[in-house]
Amino acid sequence: MNDLETRQLRYFVAVAEELHFGRAAERLGMAQPPLSRAIRELERQLGVALLRRTTRRVTLTPAGEVLLRDARTALDAVSSAGRRAQYAGEPTPRLRLALKPDVDGGLLPRILDAYAGEDAALPVGLVLGRIDEQAQAVRDGRADTALLLCPFDDRGLDSEPLITEPFLLALAAADPLAARPSLRLADLAGLSLPDGSPADQGPGAGRHGRTGPRGDTAAASTAQGTSDLPEIFRLVELGSVVCFFPASLTRRYPRPEIAYRPVDDLEPAALAVAWPQGSRSAAVAAFVRTATGVAAATRPRSRETPRTATA
Repeated sequence: MNDLETRQLRYFVAVAEELHFGRAAERLGMAQPPLSRAIRELERQLGVALLRRTTRRVTLTPAGEVLLRDARTALDAVSSAGRRAQYAGEPTPRLRLALKPDVDGGLLPRILDAYAGEDAALPVGLVLGRIDEQAQAVRDGRADTALLLCPFDDRGLDSEPLITEPFLLALAAADPLAARPSLRLADLAGLSLPDGSPADQGPGAGRHGRTGPRGDTAAASTAQGTSDLPEIFRLVELGSVVCFFPASLTRRYPRPEIAYRPVDDLEPAALAVAWPQGSRSAAVAAFVRTATGVAAATRPRSRETPRTATA
């Protein structure tokens, strides 16, 4: 078998994720016939069928499912290698931290202050993104470490939990449900989250992201169909949607038109710090130590020694 090319893997991943040759070709910016030929050539090269094709649908074979998982990992590694090499050559190295704005458990200012005192500390650059983008940013080399909500797609990553806090439901203060001191998920039947998914299924019900090794979808919260927090607040105030927020975020944004209520049968929000498996960066190791230390001081945890990136 000849070595596979990254181009072949990119083509296959696009088809496997879209399960539609037309959409995959549009995503890749190419015509459909050469894409179809490329996938047939890949199957011939490997000697196995990767896709089942009918006039109605395209599905993955067991071999295709394995290749999709490993191809994603390989493409992430190639992308990461290039980016990290570029960053290593910059005149002023930085530690790139991925996070969703305001989803830091209130820890970020203290972590940054404490990290600045570490011998191995580098200037920190923030890589901001939507709620589900932090793990991928670390995998593909855009970020060196991340603060993110659990569970998440942890392929190729090590992580350490920091704090756990409740998710609160944000709803219009005029909504009759706001008169209750607490709610249950069943009370939210018929209500929608900003992405249109049903609120009674909890945060993350409407996500279409990748699943992790345990089959979990990453936790969702604030902005699935919409990423602008003021816009989400406005939709909640109007009664158009409801939304789940970590409790620390609700304390930052008290609004008279919005009521925040606990949901008794909802799993809490868990914040973690993540970094690449096998990282030997002293700056990353120092950041992980700092983050876990600040979290431990904020909310006492077990005495188990946290894992950190190898310096």
